[in-house]
Amino acid sequence: MTALPKQTAREDFQRRIGRRSQGPAAGAAADPGAALAAPVGLRAPSRLRAEDGRGQVSLRWRPVPAAMGYLVERAEPGSQAFTAVDHGGRDVLAFPAPHYADTTGEPGRRYRYRVRAIADLEHEPGPPSSVVEGGSLKAGEATVAVRVCADAPAAALQRVWHMIGSERLSQLADPVTLAGHPVAEEFADSLRIACDQLGAERVRAHAILHDDLGVYREVDGEPQYDFSRVDGLYDQILAIGLRPVVELSFMPRDLAAQPDQTVFEYGGIISPPRDWDRWGELCARLAGHLVERYGLDEVATWSFEVWNEPNLEVFWTGSQAEYFRLYDTAANAIKAVDERLLVGGPSTAAAGWVGAFCDHVLDEQSPLDFLSTHTYGNAPLNVREALLVRELDDVAVWWTEWGVTPTHFFGVTDGAFGAPFVLHGMKHAQDNADALAYWVISDHFEELGRAPRLLHGGFGLLTIGNLRKPRFWALALAEQLDDQLCEVELGGDGAGTLIDAWASRADDGRVDVLAWNGTFDQSKAASDPLLQRRLMVTVSGLDAAAYQVTIARVDTRHSSIAAHWDPDKAWPDASEWTTLRAADRLDVEDLGTATPTGGCVELELQLPMPGVARIRLQPR
Repeated sequence: MTALPKQTAREDFQRRIGRRSQGPAAGAAADPGAALAAPVGLRAPSRLRAEDGRGQVSLRWRPVPAAMGYLVERAEPGSQAFTAVDHGGRDVLAFPAPHYADTTGEPGRRYRYRVRAIADLEHEPGPPSSVVEGGSLKAGEATVAVRVCADAPAAALQRVWHMIGSERLSQLADPVTLAGHPVAEEFADSLRIACDQLGAERVRAHAILHDDLGVYREVDGEPQYDFSRVDGLYDQILAIGLRPVVELSFMPRDLAAQPDQTVFEYGGIISPPRDWDRWGELCARLAGHLVERYGLDEVATWSFEVWNEPNLEVFWTGSQAEYFRLYDTAANAIKAVDERLLVGGPSTAAAGWVGAFCDHVLDEQSPLDFLSTHTYGNAPLNVREALLVRELDDVAVWWTEWGVTPTHFFGVTDGAFGAPFVLHGMKHAQDNADALAYWVISDHFEELGRAPRLLHGGFGLLTIGNLRKPRFWALALAEQLDDQLCEVELGGDGAGTLIDAWASRADDGRVDVLAWNGTFDQSKAASDPLLQRRLMVTVSGLDAAAYQVTIARVDTRHSSIAAHWDPDKAWPDASEWTTLRAADRLDVEDLGTATPTGGCVELELQLPMPGVARIRLQPR
């Protein structure tokens, strides 16, 4: 069979997306009873405490060595029936950091909490911490102090968002239009916007081996290769200023053991190869051709990722062992072209197979330059721990898919909820990852059907027509920070859990304070007045006599295209497009001049949830 009919492809995907592939511990995330015992030596978190706040409970504990993350568990008073707190992210429940804001409880009600560490998602969590009680408050003063020392350098900002996810690159040559919008032209423009305004340097996309690009076929039983269409796509990508993450998928029909097994409307074949030697030769021929065309020095800055989410049945009909063989064959073939070429995997969903894959790499001495995996609806786990405990210290950590939800056509992607979400995630990734690729840049996305209307719950940071969503503006504000961060100290109701911040200082003395207010609880996606906070911002260490102060906002009323469009309507007419394009801007307010007293400036603002605010102090 070829590509599935549109409705059938979508229904098939939704039916199978939760099923794990075959193999040892492959069902761990979906079936905890099948998980392996917790690793020996994984300790219980200590010094757990609960801080009651308005609309939230902040839990804090000491970090556990070798922990990838933590499960926060809750029970009713007097009960021992603890269950993991589920904030509705539809993916991994574990949280990466030793602190968490629970906003899912009923305000005014008390709960029992405990925390357990996890080493990976194939093993059971470790032993539980002691139990504490806490509950969110129905009312009360909710203030957070943000103290910035502009003359105290902190760490350098790691711009982990400089890798971006994309629909398959063949859209760059797609002649179709959608609601009057040329897909190829707007898709290319979206990549330029990512490069120019978000600083994107790498782009990762599916299906470079898919049959629509004609890379592989067999004639009279002999392989034939044609990379001309791939060349055309990569020429465009390089001209934009991006470097490709070459995801080696899907299987060419003439090489597939099960050519009738497909995913998505375009029918990507998800089968293992019927000839493993020819799979290796295809990978080697592709890598060798790219080196010949673009030069080794250039292609050595690219990367090759083996497959996409092989731990899900909907993307891989083989077993875990067969994926490991797929990886080894591809990785060794690419390294045979040149050792400088970067290769990685396992590119799994929900941080799956990470421990098993690392063990396999060690056992087989397989090449591995970057460990790649995916997660949604949560901050990324600290999978670097899986590398460190195995002394794979030189391997990079790349989250090649990450986003606010794994679900297509889900409204949370269009509103302001995602703005603080992406900033929480990027800050959590600072010490634990080398790339955190938001999936995806554009709503020109065809996996389960193209956009039926302007605001349809698309994955994109940009709409059809390239209007910027709140998630885009949040990343743009992060990109506008300078490399040198300043010390920031937070205190108060939800400080460091619900509310977080960065601050930076430029060479000309400009100071930016970027603060955000966000829960991971998607039941509060629209907003929650209990979670609004008053921020008392103090910036010290200022040496200019006066500063021009501006504030940029991203929330339900500011820098949100959804505030200017009825989501029940399909597509704007010409007049409405004019209105929307006028609204497609970052909302910035001039607060006038501030004169420091003793090198300090104090400001107060209300920060809604969800909300992001950037205060800029520019020397006059």
